[in-house]
Amino acid sequence: MTLLNVENLSVTLATSSGSAQAVRNLAFNLDIGEILGIAGESGSGKTMTALGLMRLLPHKGFATGSILFDGKNLLAESNKAYRDIRGNQISMIFQDPMTSLHPMIKIETQLTEHIRHHKKISQEAAHIRALELLNTVKIPDPASALEAMPKQFSGGMRQRIAIAVALACDPKLLIADEPTTALDVTVQAGILRLLDQLRREKNLAVMVITHDLGVLSSLTDRIMIMYAGSEVESGLTSDILKNPRHPYTKGLISALPTSDLSGKTLKTIEGMPPELGKIPSGCAFHPRCSYSRDPCALEIPQAVQISAKHRIFCPVNPLVNS
Repeated sequence: MTLLNVENLSVTLATSSGSAQAVRNLAFNLDIGEILGIAGESGSGKTMTALGLMRLLPHKGFATGSILFDGKNLLAESNKAYRDIRGNQISMIFQDPMTSLHPMIKIETQLTEHIRHHKKISQEAAHIRALELLNTVKIPDPASALEAMPKQFSGGMRQRIAIAVALACDPKLLIADEPTTALDVTVQAGILRLLDQLRREKNLAVMVITHDLGVLSSLTDRIMIMYAGSEVESGLTSDILKNPRHPYTKGLISALPTSDLSGKTLKTIEGMPPELGKIPSGCAFHPRCSYSRDPCALEIPQAVQISAKHRIFCPVNPLVNS
């Protein structure tokens, strides 16, 4: 069953040189119990997509389009109504575990404050719920942890606590923005296993945002690749990683380090992503694309369906029959 259906989502931000679109005409959906990965370089619009869904955009930023969540159009909800949705039915794990928790407030307060607000329960019931949450995310000695301050935990433990905060009200949708950034490989693996376990146990819909396709390979059901605020390719994780069709996706995968690279130079995508407000005409990737042809600078790419669940946006489409 589809929980989230996004159509024509655009996010506009205020810049020193005027308004600019950070996300352009994005369309995707997410089913109950499914994990969708959103990947791309920094500046591709991944985080702004999430903040648009959460209605947490910077000052003077706004989103347009349609965001149907559990039958409700979120963009049509009042600010007051949305405060009852955010943190309750939709929760977000923010990027940096070192700063996502308030440094001067005890863990128990950070876990229970919004539970009491949304669920209207007593302090004692909220305390019991907080202990359950810390057990769920495998924090040792939960009772002592509730009395501690964030600075007393490692980055991996802080990220687990941030996940507990996000899960506190049993949301239907969990958005994880770079949940393994700045964590070592062993801790990363633990966080990813935890997200997958929570998805299965609680039938959560999860959106994982990352620049690292390796993180998504063992976790997600589907992947959407973004560039310059737009989708360039989407499909089942196995299809995207084993048979990428868009030149940008192919470049991202080719740039992944592998075990047989000893003494070799990593492959890169030439050039840099465009700045906000300076998106090239036509296909935004064409200045960096080795397959670029004259139409690429003029024609806005339309979806080309490779299979039932795999599509790309490319006016030249050189890889469809490869």
